[in-house]
Amino acid sequence: MKRFIILIGLMAGLLAFGQQDPMFTHYMYNTLSVNPAYAGSREALTVTLLHRNQWVSFPGAPKTTTLSLHTPIFNENVGVGLSVCDDKIGDTRFTSFYADFAFGVKLTKKSKLTFGLKAGTDLFSADLSALDLDDPNDPAFQYAFSNKVLPNFGFGMYYTYNNKFYAGLSIPRLLEHKFVGENTLISSGILKGHYYFITGGVVKMGRFVDFKPSALVKMTVGAPVQLDVTALFEFYKRFNIGVMYRTGDGIGALVGIYLYERLLLGYSYDYSFTNTTMKYNQGSHEIMLRYDFIFSNQHRIKSPRYF
Repeated sequence: MKRFIILIGLMAGLLAFGQQDPMFTHYMYNTLSVNPAYAGSREALTVTLLHRNQWVSFPGAPKTTTLSLHTPIFNENVGVGLSVCDDKIGDTRFTSFYADFAFGVKLTKKSKLTFGLKAGTDLFSADLSALDLDDPNDPAFQYAFSNKVLPNFGFGMYYTYNNKFYAGLSIPRLLEHKFVGENTLISSGILKGHYYFITGGVVKMGRFVDFKPSALVKMTVGAPVQLDVTALFEFYKRFNIGVMYRTGDGIGALVGIYLYERLLLGYSYDYSFTNTTMKYNQGSHEIMLRYDFIFSNQHRIKSPRYF
């Protein structure tokens, strides 16, 4: 059973769609990691830290940490950003470093279309020999990938209307990489390109209540389309609460509170209802921290955005 569970974890991490790119319940706060056109869109120097502990109690389950920062430069139509992600699954580790550049064009007084480029590299390592096996001499596990450098680049578009609606389309990794090794479980592993569509908005439901629906569509060749849908309610612009549904996977809940005017702390819990994993885990936890730096000498930056 132990070996069976380890194999599920490895295959999920290296071959399955869901974990080739990490999933996040707080995807609406982590847009830069998948769409470079988001850089600078909040009209502030925004720093976001997010950690996900997935499938608690499942041996070798994914643990992912991301750090991103982005800001407008020169004017509100040009933005730059930097994102770092560390994704650990069992004895495999996938670490990425990417820089982002965005350039926006005003379509009307209330709408804007931004184009973005992402460039960087991924580092992949896996030590199968470190696994706890029934047969320590199994030749299929006597191999280690050590810091494979995988350069890549991506593209994205991001549309906003009157700070009330947004939609983005992106391909964060255009290049596909294949792992080649003899007599290993991951000799035919391929990191495929993923396509993302994100959208959301704000609906005023009263003087002190905002409804903020959002959705994220994830697509890749040879795998089912996955959809995350979230309904978030924000009260007094001080705290929020919401629910999430992920097709083919699970449901979740989110809460957030502004500790200060521009410091947002968020937490989420989601539970997988798929037969493959639900028997072996106790759900997934995420914690998110975001801060907007607004400098007094930057007169072009008036206030942080909704998204």
